[in-house]
Amino acid sequence: MVDLVVNFDTLHQLYRAYMPFIQPAGLFVATTESHYLGQELSIVYQLPGLTTKMEFQGLVVWINPLGASGGRPAGIGVKIISDASTHKHHIENLLARELSSSDLTCTM
Repeated sequence: MVDLVVNFDTLHQLYRAYMPFIQPAGLFVATTESHYLGQELSIVYQLPGLTTKMEFQGLVVWINPLGASGGRPAGIGVKIISDASTHKHHIENLLARELSSSDLTCTM
């Protein structure tokens, strides 16, 4: 069963959602649905420019509540726990030039 479906339409959206400080990898998912720390989820996502969807099992490790500081969107940070190195590789290959950016992200 898939809990959340996420489409990253642009590299900027993906950059804002990627959480490189979560090891081995993490993604922020904007949602107003209620979740809790430690919750396990199945997430399907599509990266910009790709037609295939990818799926992973994850663990909620971050929560941005509605009205979070800095105008950040409500949502959850999810640690990728299934096949994390593959997901990290795909994401970081797309973001190679963006990772050194000082632009704000959805989390920090």
